[in-house]
Amino acid sequence: MKKILLFLSVIFISLGSYAQQQDDSLVNSQVLDNLNQLMDLWYVRNGVDTVISSTGLNHHLDIPDSVIIKRMHYIPTAIPLTFNYKVRHWIDFYLKQEDAIPAFLGLGKIYFPVFEQILDKYNLPLELKYLPIIESAFNIRARSRAGAVGLWQIMYGTGRLYGLEINSLVDERMDPYKSTDAAARILKDLYDKYHDWYLVLAAYNAGPGNVNKAIRRSGGKTNYWDIYPYLPRETRGYVPGFIAIVYIMNYASEHNYFPAKFDFDLSADTVMVTDTLHLRQVAEVLHIPIERLRDLNPQYKLDIIPGQIKPYPLRLPSQKILAFIDLQDSIYNYKDSLFFNHNVLVNPRTYYARGSYRHTPCYTNTRGRVKLYYTVKPGDTFGYIADWYDVTIRALKCWNNRWSNRLRVGERLVVYVPASKVKKYKKINSMSFEQKQKYTGTPVVNTTQPKDPNYVYYQIHRGESLYIIAKKFPDVSYYDLMKINGFTAEDVKHLKPGQWIKIKKKN
Repeated sequence: MKKILLFLSVIFISLGSYAQQQDDSLVNSQVLDNLNQLMDLWYVRNGVDTVISSTGLNHHLDIPDSVIIKRMHYIPTAIPLTFNYKVRHWIDFYLKQEDAIPAFLGLGKIYFPVFEQILDKYNLPLELKYLPIIESAFNIRARSRAGAVGLWQIMYGTGRLYGLEINSLVDERMDPYKSTDAAARILKDLYDKYHDWYLVLAAYNAGPGNVNKAIRRSGGKTNYWDIYPYLPRETRGYVPGFIAIVYIMNYASEHNYFPAKFDFDLSADTVMVTDTLHLRQVAEVLHIPIERLRDLNPQYKLDIIPGQIKPYPLRLPSQKILAFIDLQDSIYNYKDSLFFNHNVLVNPRTYYARGSYRHTPCYTNTRGRVKLYYTVKPGDTFGYIADWYDVTIRALKCWNNRWSNRLRVGERLVVYVPASKVKKYKKINSMSFEQKQKYTGTPVVNTTQPKDPNYVYYQIHRGESLYIIAKKFPDVSYYDLMKINGFTAEDVKHLKPGQWIKIKKKN
């Protein structure tokens, strides 16, 4: 009997060792990259008492499992905190990050109030505030190899689907407020779909498609630990890593970790910018370090705020707000020809705006393009014309020295198109509205209500998104609407007012 028990013990230890080796691979290079990038951030390197060195301190890596289990029991959380060797592996991994943990604790004091307020707005568990540590290590500019961006690592298509602006100048996935609001809505929709927080976390990381595939491969099981082997490798470590971070952030002091202090205030005051502005103009006139200004306004990818298109927020240190208001005209005019003259064409036309006289930069480059003319017809808008010629509204207005949205029937507009596609675009001027819409892949919306009696239908109103529509109907998520209508993420971006969509089957 003793020999059998000894044999079983050896087998158990071997399996545990093998599992540990397997989990070592889950500490993937992306996690390590995020940790390294965190320590290179300007406000981390230059903050006050930025990183409290923990080298040489006893971080109690040898605490028994029973103590950790007991501590987890006292953490107030709506998301269950399972303990197993996978979770213990991640706890040990993070406890060894002697510079990162103080930074997490210090940055948490800055970001958590923002996260908690938005999570509470959507009635979500507040412990979801720890997700950005797993996703990006609190690096607001983090970019994964797959293209996910920001604190919450939101993909391009998902960001657009949830109303985030993403273009050459602005990426709101790096705006801490707007990206958090979008992430909260994503998490809420995923919970409406799965009703299980572990599956929600897995789906947030890997996408619902991978979670659904894992469920199918497991024979229809819906317990996270049952589908664990069928998930992508990175996602297998995601939930255990989240649980580990929840534990560490709640019991850091018991492991001799304390918050680093940063001279960085996310709740800085905001002014609205209504004309083109470069962050360096603000930084140099108001004597603010450009890195600090960038950290407060990370959504402006090229340091340019395109305020001539619509008002955009500019976050400033509170003590600089009055100075900005007093020196606003000087700031806009400061070295404008220098900051807007790099690989762009500056429109020589000047105009009066809010009583000030300044240049309006035009972000277009006509090199390799041929000039065509388009005659405005009844019902045309700058938006339609820009879509037909695959250009931006800003470029179209710039080429024609136009700054309002008004068009006159019969007037000719200049449009620059690629020299290799002149034949394609030359046809557009002589086409009917319906032909142009069909030619560019955006058919005219049929506003006639469908007749299928088996479905409830809804007609889209101006300004409504699929997410907003889903909220109008109980027990319907935007994922349900995508599925029942056969929409792709690209289809959702091109929904039009007047279009009818299916909501659900009639009972």
